[in-house]
Amino acid sequence: MQAIGRTHHKNLVRLLGYSAEDSKRLLVYEYMSNGSLADLLFRDERQPTWSERVTIALDVARGLLYLHEECKAPIIHCDIKPQNILMDEFWNAKISDFGLAKLLMPDQTRTFTGVRGTRGYLAPEWQKNTPISVKADVYSYGIVLLEIVCCRRNMDVNVRAEEIILSTWVYKCFVGRELHKLVGGEEVDKKTLENMVKVGLWCIQDEPALRPSMKSVVLMLQGITTDIAIPPCPTTTSM
Repeated sequence: MQAIGRTHHKNLVRLLGYSAEDSKRLLVYEYMSNGSLADLLFRDERQPTWSERVTIALDVARGLLYLHEECKAPIIHCDIKPQNILMDEFWNAKISDFGLAKLLMPDQTRTFTGVRGTRGYLAPEWQKNTPISVKADVYSYGIVLLEIVCCRRNMDVNVRAEEIILSTWVYKCFVGRELHKLVGGEEVDKKTLENMVKVGLWCIQDEPALRPSMKSVVLMLQGITTDIAIPPCPTTTSM
């Protein structure tokens, strides 16, 4: 809690205080008036516009970059998902809920820990009893990024069979040059759409070493890194 309390970034929900006295355990966070990203993306009312979604994707990426590379001790969040991304009064996206977070020591880049996180957003290495690094968060971010692009959950049984698993469908649309299907009839910037899909597919590669750092993700989403390589199939088992 002390480490989380020392984090200060515009894309992290601020921890104002806490109590750990016996059974009186309490966390006090800043108030986020516009609910969660899950509410924003998946409800039936007005969904965010394309430009709003691009901004949200970059907000979350910047928050993760801070946790991974700009804190005194690197922090693996371990549970990145739309429910843990909250929207403030100005619709800025902020990462919240550090209950499963794992701190790395100054000389550590990886650590062993029990499985943490939420099904659908878990990186494959969680199931392999191998050391966990910040690349586990990168995987989760990649799933969230694809959800932001498409305004739908990573798994939806109320669609055609080929579209049920979002990452599978996105890759098929990418290979088939049919990215327009991902956003329906919405008017979007085609180059930005392609770049966001590429970034998302790189982030969800089965092999952690193939996933970009969050610094690279931010640079790609900002358009500073313009030459984004064609991502390979994220997994050989589900495509």
